[in-house]
Formats: sequence, C-alpha cells, structure tokens
Amino acid sequence: MIRIDTPRARARRSLSNGNAIVRTLSIVIVLAIVAAIAWAGITYLHFTRTPLNVRATGQTVEIARGEGFNGIVSQLRQEKLTDAPPLLWRALAMRLGVANKLHAGEYALAPGMTPTVLLENMAAGKVLHRRVTLVDGWTFAQIRQALQHAPKLAHDIGGLSDQQVMAKLGDGGRSPEGEFMPDTYDYVLGMSDLDILERAHKAMQAFLADEWSKRDRSIWIQQPYQALVLASLVEKETAVPAERPQIAGVFERRLKLGMKLDTDPSVIFGMGATYAGNIRKSDLETDTPYNTYMRAGLPPTPIALPSRAAIHAVLHPAAGDALYFVAKGDGTHEFSATLAEQNAAVRKYILEKKKQ
Repeated sequence: MIRIDTPRARARRSLSNGNAIVRTLSIVIVLAIVAAIAWAGITYLHFTRTPLNVRATGQTVEIARGEGFNGIVSQLRQEKLTDAPPLLWRALAMRLGVANKLHAGEYALAPGMTPTVLLENMAAGKVLHRRVTLVDGWTFAQIRQALQHAPKLAHDIGGLSDQQVMAKLGDGGRSPEGEFMPDTYDYVLGMSDLDILERAHKAMQAFLADEWSKRDRSIWIQQPYQALVLASLVEKETAVPAERPQIAGVFERRLKLGMKLDTDPSVIFGMGATYAGNIRKSDLETDTPYNTYMRAGLPPTPIALPSRAAIHAVLHPAAGDALYFVAKGDGTHEFSATLAEQNAAVRKYILEKKKQ
C-alpha cells in the first residue's frame, strides 16, 4: 500500500518531533535545575559545617559599632577567616534569623568554630570578656601600670594626674591611695581604665560603709576614712589572715595610749622613689608625713589597697595586751606586751640572724 506524504501528515510529524524536543528540553532543564539545587544545597551545607580559618588559640575578631552585615562579611573575608562568598553568609544569616541582629564587640575564635556558631555568638552578643586584677597591697602607681597593660582596654587616664583621676570619679581633693577595692574585674572591648576604676571605687565605698555600720563602737577610729588608712597599714604588715586582727589590735591599743605606730611600711611609702630595698636608721629619723616613728597618730592617707579582711580587722580588732610585734622571718610575727619582751624578740629573730 502506497502512503501519500500529504502536507497534513508532514505537519503531524513536525508537531510530534517538536513535542519530543520540548519534552527533552524540559527534562534537561528540570534536571539542570535539580542539579543546581542539589549543588547549591551541598555547597551550603559544606559551608555551614566547614570550620573557619582560625590560625591560633586566642585569636579574636573585632566588629566595630555601626558595621552592617555586608561589612562584617567583608571583614571576615579580609582577615582570611573565610573565603565563602557573601551570598552563602547571607543565606545562613537569613536561615538563623540574625541578619540584622549582629552586635559589635570582640569575639573569641576557636579552632573548629563554624560560621553558624560565630553568627549565633554575634547575634547573642557573646562578646569576649577579659579580666584585670587589682591586688591587695598595691599602690595607685601599680594600679595604673596594670590598667595600662590590660589588653584591649581603652586608656582614658594616661594623661591625667592622680588628682584629676579622682576628680573624674567625683572624689576630687582626695588621694587615690587605698580608694579602690582589690578584686578581679571583667571588661569588654570599648570599656576604659576609668570604667574599671569607677567600679572599684564604688565597690570600696559600699563595702566600707557597710563594715562601718557594723563596727565595734569602742574602737579609737572615729571616721570611715581612718579605717581605710589603718587597714592599709595592717594589709602591708602581714599576709597571714589570722594575724590581721592581732596586728589591728596592737595598732588600736597604741593609738588609744598615744603611742607612735612605728610601722615600717608607712615609712617606706613616705620615702617614695628613694627607697632602695632596706630601711636605715637615718630613714627612721627623717621626718615625712608618713614616718610613724616620728609622728603620732595615723598617716595622712592610706599607703596601699586594703583587703576586705584588713578593713574588717581594724573595725573588729582582737583583744589582748600586745603593744609590739616583730617579724619572725617566715611571714609570721612574734607579739609582745612589754618593751623588754619586744627587745628580746628583736634579738632572737633579727639581730642573731644577721650574725649567722
């Protein structure tokens, strides 16, 4: 049978072939889309699970105030923490719902940290907290030095005198010695040394006021500031906790009797830069406002940071009859009620040891 190739037949064949091509192209397009989606998904998952390029323990990243999301990602790329394109970071931020919630500050980085953890930390404001410690017995000069060397702490007091610093703290006219609570203080990027001093000053004022309200009412001290001064002497005389009330008791009795305190740490403070590691007889005979061998009563200001325990001790001194003490050489002291006993203790623990 002979088939005649009519125009209608040719049209049907053409339409059929066209439909086949369209179907093929559709399949190819769908497969390409599926492949692209799969590739994008795999790339995204790989990105979220791949650790940042943290090169060392202790590494941090600092995000400035007002920095937008694009700027943050650009910074991460510039610091070579990531080479992932911004689109992946944006996708992750959108999924986490944090794109517009990232906080400024310094963030700790750790080996193995992923982009997800970093963005979550930034959104939660989990900035790095650093610490600086003000130590019992420190002078204000030592406090200044510690704050100067505290990493990432802004320095607002560098060009200020001690008097100007106290004026900034609202306590102008008073010496800074002993005015700050020895403790460990947290701080974050953006805080300054003045912020630390303000917190330490308020902590000392609050503690002193509370302790003063609970003081032994029979003591010689009549003002909270006198307690601060005397506590600084106790602090420098001993590092043995159990001895603080005893030494406070000796000072208390000497003050009530009008005896000079005869305390070496105060003399040393008054010597300033001339102190070379030992006290000579001539130093004890050189009059300064802090020479308690020559002047009765308390020195004019504290000589160091008193601890909480030292403040408590001077406001609750131990009872007894001791009026003297001498260092044994092992960190503790021998207490005596009479000058004869004191002289014997001096011969035993100082003069005889010098002969050895």
